[in-house]
Amino acid sequence: MVDVTKWPLFSLMGPQELSSVRRACVFGMSANEAIYITNDDEVYVFGLNCSNCLGTGDSQSTIVPKKLDFLSGRKVVSLSYGSGPHILLATEDGELFAWGHNGYSQLGNGTTNQGVAPMLVSANLLNKKVTVVACGSHHSMALTDSGEVYAWGYNNCGQVGSGSTANQPTPRRVSSCLQSKVAVGIACGQTSSLAVVDNGEVYGWGYNGNGQLGLGNNGNQLTPCRLVGLQGLCVQQIVSGYAHSLALTDEGLLYAWGSNTYGQLGTGNKSNQLSPVQIMTEKERVVEIAACHSTHTSAAKTQSGQVYMWGQCKGQSMMLPHVTHFACTDDVFACFATPSVMWRLLSIGRLCLESVKEELCLLPLQSGRNETYYNKIKSLKKEFDNPETADLKFCVDGKYIYVHKAVLKIRSENHLKRLCQHIIKRGITVDNAFSLLSAAVRYDAEDLEDFCFKFCVNHLTEVTQTTAFWQIDGNLLKDFICRASRSGAFKN
Repeated sequence: MVDVTKWPLFSLMGPQELSSVRRACVFGMSANEAIYITNDDEVYVFGLNCSNCLGTGDSQSTIVPKKLDFLSGRKVVSLSYGSGPHILLATEDGELFAWGHNGYSQLGNGTTNQGVAPMLVSANLLNKKVTVVACGSHHSMALTDSGEVYAWGYNNCGQVGSGSTANQPTPRRVSSCLQSKVAVGIACGQTSSLAVVDNGEVYGWGYNGNGQLGLGNNGNQLTPCRLVGLQGLCVQQIVSGYAHSLALTDEGLLYAWGSNTYGQLGTGNKSNQLSPVQIMTEKERVVEIAACHSTHTSAAKTQSGQVYMWGQCKGQSMMLPHVTHFACTDDVFACFATPSVMWRLLSIGRLCLESVKEELCLLPLQSGRNETYYNKIKSLKKEFDNPETADLKFCVDGKYIYVHKAVLKIRSENHLKRLCQHIIKRGITVDNAFSLLSAAVRYDAEDLEDFCFKFCVNHLTEVTQTTAFWQIDGNLLKDFICRASRSGAFKN
């Protein structure tokens, strides 16, 4: 479990308030503002309230959390913040809300008036469902469920991708070479923008004075340009720091480029890199990377659960990834980043060894049972994680959890299946990809099947040379070839 009180603002809250927090984000130039979502989807804010960034309707700071009634009951799926700060928030229904600093029209409402309360951003987004948002210093981006990227706000370096340097007052679709692409991820540096598309290609635009676009030069780009330095790789996650960028491939390889003043590229020196360079080559597979546009800090988590940090860490310059005792990348930013903001909207209780143990241990519990039932459950829990009596084990963060098949079957398998799929995705390789695809098909794990299929297509040449590929059932092989053909895998 992530301890949210590692961020000083949340240490002011009592145990009862803290127990209701499901998601949270600390932001602001000095990490003096916070927003959190409760278990019943109420949204609260507190802190300094610079530029009306709390959205309470006034400019007053508050040490006591205030509820944003306008957002009550809306399920938040994505949140990001700028330097003003301004806030973007996307809901499960695909609606986009914005408030806070608006000196460059970064709220997307066509004006430069500060947003004192959440406002629906609808210009050019009618009938569009926003799924992910990202903020630079004073510009904004949104990704829709159809893979379209929209940008608006400050555009002095081309970070909106419109082909000019004029500020963009309302959301505008980023087209050019992204026009026919399906984007699956977006990230913003201070004045730069990145997008990753469904085939793993990465595109960058905006300010490039430190090489943060990874294009091999330091010239600004007014429209998206593909990073040829990542050609042949399938990127799954991109993040941006103040002026540097990180990319993680589907094989767990980590690349870095851009500014390196504080060693934030992890290359062992302070020289900027104009093109992506691979780092952590001697480490195990990387499963998560972290950076934030307001800091010069970088972090990564490996398959066994080790968390590394580098860059500016409490005033020191760490030029190589340094292993920590932390359980998640979020802790790096709480304890060592300047300012100590959150690099993402934090979900309390992210998957880790202890949380998986808790989930598995509580699987048999059902509602509407009497005291005798719960006494039996207590007895079962005593045998949980006992290697002497277990008949099944899971590997999480490099450690084993021992469980019992019969106990797991007491409750619906759906919840356990989701946990297993999450763990399996972290360990996919060229050698086991087709075996995992076969298992996913056999057990009707649709999400895992789609994940494995995309991995196999993106590494088609290597996968087809593995033993697993040629030992597969003939019907599954035919289905795979047909599906891969429809997705364009065999185009010249």
